[in-house]
Amino acid sequence: MKIALIGYGKMGRMIEEIAVSRGHEIVSIIDIDNQDEFNSPAFASADVAIEFTTPWTAYDNYLKAWRAGVKVVSGSTGWMKEHGDDVKQACEAGKTLFWASNFSVGVAIFSAVNTYLAKIMNRFTQYDVNIVETHHVHKLDAPSGTAITLAEQIVENLDRKQRWGLHETNEGVLRIDDIRRKEVPGIHSITYDSPEDMITITHDAHSRRGFALGAVLAAEYTVEHSGLLTMSDLFKF
Repeated sequence: MKIALIGYGKMGRMIEEIAVSRGHEIVSIIDIDNQDEFNSPAFASADVAIEFTTPWTAYDNYLKAWRAGVKVVSGSTGWMKEHGDDVKQACEAGKTLFWASNFSVGVAIFSAVNTYLAKIMNRFTQYDVNIVETHHVHKLDAPSGTAITLAEQIVENLDRKQRWGLHETNEGVLRIDDIRRKEVPGIHSITYDSPEDMITITHDAHSRRGFALGAVLAAEYTVEHSGLLTMSDLFKF
């Protein structure tokens, strides 16, 4: 498989290492200082582009890749509120984006457990619920895309929560708290608390390597599939 990388920070370099170790070829690397590479034959030769950049550049990167006829796998977060509908329409019209707020296999499993637990807890109204996410100090968006995904799963399955809110304490709002500390790759905890007891589930990433491996697995899947794809498609949860 021929892969283009969009964004060449710590994550991009780790994806490159894993992709090469799995027998894939990196044909193009695009970062902030060589944006003209989007128009190169090398980039257009890619089977898929793996994109990890910023909330402000991700959507524009998708458009540039699609114009070159290249499918996209992206882990960038923070763009969906403004461009979610645009991406959905583009994929319905024939473009391909595999997007995940978190590519970790463990987070995919954690997400499935979160949905199942919320369905159970819908019957037990004595429990309130909140989410705490902790990340490294370089993370630009808050709450994290993973926390938002987890929160939306809970809101969908828990009648007593109508929406999520960052640091909000209003009734009917699922509170998310964010912590930024040193070089933490990512910790997500969901707590159901009642006067009698407390239930907490946590995913604690040991390194970014799990995210990078998941992105390469997603790219391998995307080569053979089209449309708007997610981790649920990859793991069939």
